[in-house]
Amino acid sequence: MEGGRDVEERGNGNGGYTEDGTVDLRGNPVLRSKRGGWTACSFVVVYEVFERMAYYGISSNLIIYLTTKLRQGTVTSSNNVTNWVGTIWMTPILGAYFADAVLGRYWTFIISAAIYLTGMCLLTLAVSVPGLKPPSCNSGTSDCKKASTLQLGIFFGALYTLAVGTGGTKPNISTIGADQFDDFDHKEKAQKLSFFNWWMFSIFFGTLFANTVLVYIQDNVGWSLGYGLPTLGLLISIIIFVAGTPYYRHKVPTGSPFTKMGRVILSALIKWNEPVPADPKQLHELDLAEYAKKGKYRIDSTPTFSLLNRACVRTTNPSTRSWTLCTVTEVEETKQMLRMIPILVATFVPSTMIAQIGTLFVKQGTTLERHIGSFVIPPASLTGFVTLSMLISVVLYDRVFVKIMAKWTKNPRGISLLQRMGTGMVIHIIIMVVASFMDRYRLSVAKDQGVVESGKQIPLSIFILLPQFALMGVADAFLEVAKIEFFYDQAPESMKSLGTSYSMTSLGVGSFLSSFLLSTVSRLTKRNGHKGWILNNLNASHLDYYYAFFAVLNLLNFIFFIVMTKLYVYKAEVSDSMILLEQELKSITTTTTDYVVAKKEAASNFAQLT
Repeated sequence: MEGGRDVEERGNGNGGYTEDGTVDLRGNPVLRSKRGGWTACSFVVVYEVFERMAYYGISSNLIIYLTTKLRQGTVTSSNNVTNWVGTIWMTPILGAYFADAVLGRYWTFIISAAIYLTGMCLLTLAVSVPGLKPPSCNSGTSDCKKASTLQLGIFFGALYTLAVGTGGTKPNISTIGADQFDDFDHKEKAQKLSFFNWWMFSIFFGTLFANTVLVYIQDNVGWSLGYGLPTLGLLISIIIFVAGTPYYRHKVPTGSPFTKMGRVILSALIKWNEPVPADPKQLHELDLAEYAKKGKYRIDSTPTFSLLNRACVRTTNPSTRSWTLCTVTEVEETKQMLRMIPILVATFVPSTMIAQIGTLFVKQGTTLERHIGSFVIPPASLTGFVTLSMLISVVLYDRVFVKIMAKWTKNPRGISLLQRMGTGMVIHIIIMVVASFMDRYRLSVAKDQGVVESGKQIPLSIFILLPQFALMGVADAFLEVAKIEFFYDQAPESMKSLGTSYSMTSLGVGSFLSSFLLSTVSRLTKRNGHKGWILNNLNASHLDYYYAFFAVLNLLNFIFFIVMTKLYVYKAEVSDSMILLEQELKSITTTTTDYVVAKKEAASNFAQLT
């Protein structure tokens, strides 16, 4: 009876309180009108503008610093960049763990932001203090003194300190933003559909500043100021985020998702020979009233990954420990995280393509004519066109494409998240084909001008690379936005940070895969006396072959993605599941009430008869 009243109060809005279990920092329920929504998200979005400026202020031009100041070769410097970027995107798994299991998203973010800022400060010192960097060299010869072990240690130590910090900020900041919208409120649920589009808009707005203004300062003014400004930007972003604290809604930590998933899998293996009841209602589950409480969500049993259903089979075997009995909801949460893994794997290759933007694409630019009058275009500034095309594409997608497609498909998103991801993958194939032909043209001009062996600048405008940069932005508008939203949306409610970290793991694995492929292809193509495809002298290299190889790899990956999407089953909407739960609870309450009334009437009639 009490559970039924709780559900009824919740269904009536419960005095304007949120219904998704969000609380304030002290654990108290929050009023929808006082916290969350776009007001809270405005602080999160502005934070991301400045933070992206800081991150891309370092990463976009990093390969230029490694080659010109630390004097590393093409393969070594490219791999150092992608290995660091890979670490940046892999550490969010740990950040998601601490957020979901121990500290909560807010405090995990605050602690990690302090580590992030420490790394940025150390990095600024590493490029500013004379004893921490190699002496300047204008000769352009091999006589230039390379960085010492101590200098390399401090520089890369600062980079990886920064990487540890981003591990706690990246998976939680977007999740904190999404948490400001209550799925049980129709208006907020609709607003949430646009959140990730505008989230990416804010990311690339900050990136555009980094890829234009900051890289120019680094190339033409100095690295001290070029790294000092991103550090200041990060400090500002943290202050902005903290200023929004009174407006945030928070999700309570629900325990380690890895522990939950490990327990389900181990329990299923221990009880592998137990028969599974044909009726799912015979499987172990908590009382319905338990799930009527805020912050808890019941998931019904599904036939997929049926082996795991054994984890919630009750057994009379005395040797089986009690901890092996899991609930249906715990099993379904594990299934959902496992269901997304094939889709995650399919995003690795596109993430490898993204890694080329800040490495080989930028290095190509150093070989081309970059003058506009007396102004010299920094090679890394072309990444600004990735940002610009991304900004334009996101706005057009959200304001035009979605509205047109929604009328046709009846899907409020216009097309499904997987269809949006697939469109981005097709664009990646086109990008690599275009890049291959552009580099073939670049090499032909180098040969005609006789600058192949000398490696001198080719009298060809750097803007011939513009199509591959601009198309990358369009691809990101489809694939990267959909990827973040997909892994957040499809993750169980208690594992949102872990789900969000999937999209970052994709970028991390893609970066490491880029390092592996570059090293492997460079080594294999030098066998039997061949020069190789990737050399320090790009005029004598064959990046056109390398990009053609990527085009084929993307095509094969797209076929794999199509197969995986055919097998994928979207999870049920939480709000829909909770409506069914409420109806079921009301049904039970009504039945119980009718039974009590009937029993009283029968007793009264019996008393009258006697």
